[in-house]
Amino acid sequence: MTGMPLRTHELASAIAAGQLSAAEALGQAIARIEATDGRVNAFTARTFERARREAADVDARRARGERLPPLAGVPYAVKNLFDIEGEVTLAGSKINRDDPPARADAVLVQRMRDAGAVLVGALNMDEYAYGFTTENSHQGPTRNPHDLSRSAGGSSGGSGAAIAAGQVNITLGSDTNGSIRVPSSLCGVWGLKPTFGRLSRRGSYPFVHSIDHLGPFADSVEGLALSYDALQYPDPQDPGCHARAVQAVLPTLAQGVAGLRVGVLGGYFEDLATAPARAAVLAAARALDAREQVLWPDAAEARAAAFIVTASEGGSLHLDHLRQRADEAEPLSVDRFIAGALQPAAWMTRAQRFRRVYRDKVNALFAQWDVLLAPATPIAAPVIGTEWIEIQGERLPCRPSLGLLTQPVSFAGCPVVAAPLWPGGEAGPLPIGVQIIAAPWREDLALRAAHVLQAAGVACLKETTL
Repeated sequence: MTGMPLRTHELASAIAAGQLSAAEALGQAIARIEATDGRVNAFTARTFERARREAADVDARRARGERLPPLAGVPYAVKNLFDIEGEVTLAGSKINRDDPPARADAVLVQRMRDAGAVLVGALNMDEYAYGFTTENSHQGPTRNPHDLSRSAGGSSGGSGAAIAAGQVNITLGSDTNGSIRVPSSLCGVWGLKPTFGRLSRRGSYPFVHSIDHLGPFADSVEGLALSYDALQYPDPQDPGCHARAVQAVLPTLAQGVAGLRVGVLGGYFEDLATAPARAAVLAAARALDAREQVLWPDAAEARAAAFIVTASEGGSLHLDHLRQRADEAEPLSVDRFIAGALQPAAWMTRAQRFRRVYRDKVNALFAQWDVLLAPATPIAAPVIGTEWIEIQGERLPCRPSLGLLTQPVSFAGCPVVAAPLWPGGEAGPLPIGVQIIAAPWREDLALRAAHVLQAAGVACLKETTL
């Protein structure tokens, strides 16, 4: 890629000012996708005709002198578990190819359309969102734009890779156990997992209803804030979406972290991170003047409980598929779905009972701290097909271990910004993300801290060699 493309806020401003038409911005995105996606494999569907209509509408509105919405003309794409009108919602599966096309867009796709964004396609993922590497046996693996031999992370791997490759400015993904934060970390892009229940999930293919989150990836903190503000909607038709008023975060970014109490998670989050991951957190901590170490309660137990809930709900959801079409399922995950379906009900009951107590303990931390820092992944992107990794002398299975540091946090439902850092050392030229964690409903604080890291040049996107 020669020269960094305009970031989300810059592109939206240029289109609003008439310096660039939405059609021209779309043309650049399409050219980039066509030039790079044969190597990256981020896209599973391209909605270019729809995109041309949406871009033309933006340009017509500007020609009429109308005030444009905040993301007018900005190209974006969505993980292929979001409904797109007229497209089959694959959710990464071969089985779903037999389903009828969606009758309407998912709520968050509608919100992006209302904000003026231009939808260019659907993105690759682990089948039914059960995985951390997007090594999809049906669609092929999504490759990391910074090193095509390596994983883009998962399960929203296409969403992370499309940003890193400069194909689009914003993507939407889902995060149950880390599926926004892991690709953000491995691809070196910005990601936001909002508070559990903050954004509507209506019109998206579920994985684990009691843990699923939806959220954006972007090329900048401003892009995250613009997209998050557009996506907020207290959806009365989604019983899992808590009715909260829209809280615009974009105007708060410049407030910085003065007066905020910022801590660094130690213990579990330090012990299960490699030297580069710890170095990334140290760099972020220095920039945010975070000097004290904090212990997150029951992190290992929370990860175990998250596994139980994930397997049980996931297995139950796909029970008919497992009984009738298991031979068509993803080989990397079908055994885990089957095991989940066979789990004793008492395990699920105990895990959910633990979760209630656990959330209270986590929330109590935020009586003393506003923002907490931790690595997003224990390692930089592994080579595709890697089976085992080593973390501080311990040999661990690669695919599940990429979520070691994200699962305890999402099980508590806290909002997290994944910030792209470049620690060097053993990580070489690859990124490792840092989780910026805040109390439930305080996305604004996490984004303010992220903005400080971006302004200081500590966290940023870097140009790929594609």
